[in-house]
Amino acid sequence: MINRAAPIADPAAPLARRNPVAKLVAAAVVALALVLSLDPVAPGIAFGVELAVVPFFGIRYPVLARRVWPLLLGIVGAVVTLFLFATDRQHILTSALALALRLLAVALPGVLAFATTDPTDLADALIQNAKVPPRFAIGTLAAWRLVPLLGDEWRLIHHARRARGVDPGRNPLAHLRLFASASFTLLVGAIRRGTRLATAMDARGFDAGTPRTSARRVPFGVADALLIAAATGAAALAVGVSVWTGEFRPIFTAP
Repeated sequence: MINRAAPIADPAAPLARRNPVAKLVAAAVVALALVLSLDPVAPGIAFGVELAVVPFFGIRYPVLARRVWPLLLGIVGAVVTLFLFATDRQHILTSALALALRLLAVALPGVLAFATTDPTDLADALIQNAKVPPRFAIGTLAAWRLVPLLGDEWRLIHHARRARGVDPGRNPLAHLRLFASASFTLLVGAIRRGTRLATAMDARGFDAGTPRTSARRVPFGVADALLIAAATGAAALAVGVSVWTGEFRPIFTAP
């Protein structure tokens, strides 16, 4: 089985080698700066910078596009929905495009961070560098490892229904009904698997409360601190240009 949650980047790339905690903190800094305002200037600048540094994560643009297509589809759907149900379509189109740009700029750093991080390295870094409780970190690792199974189960559900002759044909309502039914089946299976996994982890003493050791060290060095500093600088630049151009619209003062 192909692990679709595995890193898709060259592990030797400069930013792909950085500490997982540093990558997550950098992504959080950018996201926090971009959600403070409703203007399109700050996310536009941030998104341009993010696209420019993608090669430094060891990811090719076509590969990144294949990884984020569900996000792009959701953003397009949100823009189209806002446009269709708006009274002032010219104004709402501008706002919708600004929202789409902001969503891309907020989501892309997280995509880059997770797409270039090994799940085991993330769990070790959370425990050693972020001082996260081992129960939470190991639970995160286990959940991440189960993500590929959801895609495999989704395909298995559809293959099983097709083998039984269940075909919606060209009826859109039938497609929607089968989609809802398959989603519920997938949700029930995920809950059952999660419950069994939690029970198994407790049985193996993951919640014993005793100090745990780490088999591998994940250092946090100067380069990792520079990554966070660079992300902070990029976020400050984007917000600063927005303020300088007079486009800055704080979300907490928006009507």
